[in-house]
This record gives sequence, C-alpha cells and structure tokens, in this order.
Amino acid sequence: MDRRDCDIAIVGGGLSGGLIALALARHRPELSVRLMEGGPRIGGNHRWSWFASDLSADGEALLKGFRKAEWDAGYDVRFPARERTLATSYRSLASTDFAAALERELAPGTMLVGKEVAAIAADGVALRDGSRIGARTVIDARGFAATGDLTGGWQVFMGRHVRTSEPHGIERPVIMDACVDQLAPWGNGGAYRFVYVLPLGAHEVFVEDTYYADSPMLDRSALSGRIDQYLRARGLEGEILGFETGVLPVVTGGDFAAFQRAQAVPGVAVVGARGGFVHPLTSYTLPFAVETALAVARDADLPGDQLAARMEALARRHWRRTGFYRLLGRMLFGAARPQERYRVFGRFYGLSAPLIERFYAARSTLADKARVLVGRPPVPVLRAVRALIANPPRLLAPHRKDHS
Repeated sequence: MDRRDCDIAIVGGGLSGGLIALALARHRPELSVRLMEGGPRIGGNHRWSWFASDLSADGEALLKGFRKAEWDAGYDVRFPARERTLATSYRSLASTDFAAALERELAPGTMLVGKEVAAIAADGVALRDGSRIGARTVIDARGFAATGDLTGGWQVFMGRHVRTSEPHGIERPVIMDACVDQLAPWGNGGAYRFVYVLPLGAHEVFVEDTYYADSPMLDRSALSGRIDQYLRARGLEGEILGFETGVLPVVTGGDFAAFQRAQAVPGVAVVGARGGFVHPLTSYTLPFAVETALAVARDADLPGDQLAARMEALARRHWRRTGFYRLLGRMLFGAARPQERYRVFGRFYGLSAPLIERFYAARSTLADKARVLVGRPPVPVLRAVRALIANPPRLLAPHRKDHS
C-alpha cells in the first residue's frame, strides 16, 4: 500500500487552490493538506478584483482575513457617449497579500513552493524531483488549459502599479475607461480596448491596459508604451512599483464535455479555470473560486473519486447556467467590428445598477436577460445573425511577444 502523506493534496497554488486550502483550514482543521505550487511563490503575480455584491455571507467570511483594497463609494465607467458612477462597492486583492494571509493561517508545512509536478493520480502527486506525495484526495487547481474544445476570444492585459509624486486625486475605481484609441494595432485581428484604474492610496494607482481581442498575442512593448501614454496624459507618471500581464479566455461556446475529458485524470477533482469555473464573458474568477472552496470544504469527507465526480457535476451545472453570457460573447466577437465593440459595453452600462450587479455575479434573471437583448441593438442585425450561425474560432494556447 502506498504511503499517505496527507488527506488532501492540491496541485496549483493560485487563487482557487489557495482558497480551497484556506476553507479547509477554517472549516476542517483536523485534515492534513498539502498545497503545491510549481512557481516561486503562492499566488503568482496577479491582482483579483470583484464587486461586493458577488459574494455570499459565507464568501465574505472566507475573505475576511485578507488585506485588500476596498471602495464603498462605487466605481466609474467612461465611454465616448456615456460616463456614469455606479454605487456598487468594489474590492481588489493583490497576490502578495493573498500569499501573506495564507502563510499566517495555514498550518506549517502546508504550502510547498517550487514543486513542479510530473504526474498526478487519484492517490497522489509525483514531483519532478523524484519525490511523491500520497493523498486520499487529489485536487487539480492548475490554470486554464486551451484544449481546442472551446471557442471564443481573449482578454489580454498589462497592469502597472505606480507611485505618483503628487496626490493623484482619483476617488473611485474606473472599471472601464473606453475613451481611448480603439484603432490601436492588434496583430492580424482587432480588439476592444479599455483602461482599468484602481486608486490604491493617495499616491498609488494601478493602471491596466485591457483588450477583448481576437488574438491571444501579448505584445509587452506595445502595451507598455500605451500605458506610458495614458499615464502621461493624466499626470500619473511616477515610480513603478510592480506590473503584471495576463491572457484570459473569453469563452463563447464549444464542447464542454470534451474539454473536461481532455484534461481529466480518473479520480482527481478539477477546479478553478481549468475546471471551467469562470465568468465566460468577463473572465472574473474570484466569486466562483470562493464558492468552489466552500463546496470542497463541505464535501471534504468524500472519497477522492466522489469529490471528483461532484466537482465535474458542479462544472457542468455552471456551464449550463452561464450559456447566456457565452451567447453575448459570440455577439461581441462575431457581430461587432473590433473598433465598435465599445458600443456594446456602453449600452450595457446604461442599464439598471441591480441588473449590472447580477450580470457580473452570473445571476441574471430572465427579466435581466430580456432587458439586455431588447431595444436597439448596438451591432448590425445581419452581422448578429451571422455570428449566431457561424463557427467561432477555437481557443488555442496563447503566445506572447516581447518586442514590437
């Protein structure tokens, strides 16, 4: 019989894996857990944000111990034909604070960094250094894998954390500033561009240049130059404290069962973006990672194969529940010309604040869906029809470009 080193082994120390480890420590402290991360630190180099209305009371409680930025005065959006302040509270968590909280709360020896995985199985994890960690239950919390079974586009971004020499005077987050060049070159395709701004302190601001793009190409040089221009134009230049980049899928359809089969390991539970627990249009993950972590803690006594089946069923349910957002994504990428995609979001942000809250939380009602779809469409009708019947592009592995 193989040696068992822990009750539950979690592969992947990102948001989903870290929150599962935390939920288990809070609700099932008698269980031994190993959280394995191949990189040099838990959480990587990321910033996760969400609306306060996205979380249940239990979800709020799970995040209570984290140091995070909080804005209760709402947030702004800016479009060429509309500027608006919405009252919904907003939150943001940096990966450094995420890792620090886990370090405080998890039992010594729980977190294992720099541990590259060679293979996973229902009863343990084989590491590239030749060692093995045996477990009753194994959870795969690694990142999204582009298997080619899903379709859609990409959300590509570069963020920069800056300390300004003078107070910047920004009071609220700017979730979308689409009053920027929509004709910026983007490979062989196109993209809807907006800038995302978080005031982290009187002299600190996080600015992210974001694209809903046909291509997953990330050109660091081009994006860095555009951030420079944005900061210069608004007097936000200063000392660079940090930066991040990312390429996230915007899922519009595909064969979800095949996506699950392509990365399934018998008896291993799959969670996070790898399991499909994302908002298909906004690419937000934190609310779903929180709920998944709580679900794992509730079902922690299940044998590994039963927990795997439970997570697989929850992922299928999430896929069914979020079909409306995939439909909108198809319209966005297939019907709206790249330089005109901002009109789709501009119209959306003219709707009621409660509807927008439910949309981001993936809890839109039937009335919400009807309200989003009725009225004068922001895209040509013929192009919309073609988008619904066309075969959208498959999501394949992204690539990065360091130079223009």
